[in-house]
Amino acid sequence: MLNTYVFRMLVTAFVLAFAPHPAVAKLPPPVIAAASSLRFVLGDIAKAFTRETGLSVRLSYGSSGNLSRQITQGAPYQMFMSADEAYVRNLAKAGRMEDDGAIYGYGRIVLFIGNGSALANVKFPDGYGAAFAVAKKHRFAIANPAHAPYGRAAREALIHAGLWAIMEPSLLYGENVAQAAQFAASGSADGGIIAESLALQIAASGRGIYWLVPTDWYAPLGQRMALVKGAGETARKFYTFMGQPEARKLLSEHGFAGTRP
Repeated sequence: MLNTYVFRMLVTAFVLAFAPHPAVAKLPPPVIAAASSLRFVLGDIAKAFTRETGLSVRLSYGSSGNLSRQITQGAPYQMFMSADEAYVRNLAKAGRMEDDGAIYGYGRIVLFIGNGSALANVKFPDGYGAAFAVAKKHRFAIANPAHAPYGRAAREALIHAGLWAIMEPSLLYGENVAQAAQFAASGSADGGIIAESLALQIAASGRGIYWLVPTDWYAPLGQRMALVKGAGETARKFYTFMGQPEARKLLSEHGFAGTRP
């Protein structure tokens, strides 16, 4: 018969043998760095991914330029979804990405005018020269062109329309396109040029109206995604899921064209 001490030792060994080992503890969800233009659609895609796989991801939004810089500095992202494919390609050349990834859609910009705006009855672009002749009489929001692709596209469009020089003193820069959209929708600005993906949701909530800016006024906004070097299995599965019909359908419904405009 086993004595009490030996019995306890055997029980302890049995429990330890089947207890979760620290080395195989469940890993936290991978963090996906995503352009702020994806704010209203990527959450739905992530939920669909979880329903299909039982896995989850965390989403971190920002301007593509800032996210790119953070990846260069070693931020713990496992995947990057940029609003400008150049950022992904440059990171790939620098050895930060697994490869140069793939296009997940093409963005478009719109003129957005919030409810009650002083620009509501001003025709764009013909009437904007006179409307902005007095500097800062009106405020107009765009994302910062220095690091936000949608801000760069907005600047290109205003240059094409011959309005940049006269409107520049009245511009209110958002850190990213989501912040520029917030300025335009909240009344902090009288209007703005923002991503169609954001304008769709804001207009649906009854806070304003928008018009597509002609796509030949600005360089195509090819939006590219890629895995950061060393990405884990969940991030790899999410990357694959982004190319599946459900994800592509959601992107299309939220203003991202599947082919180059």
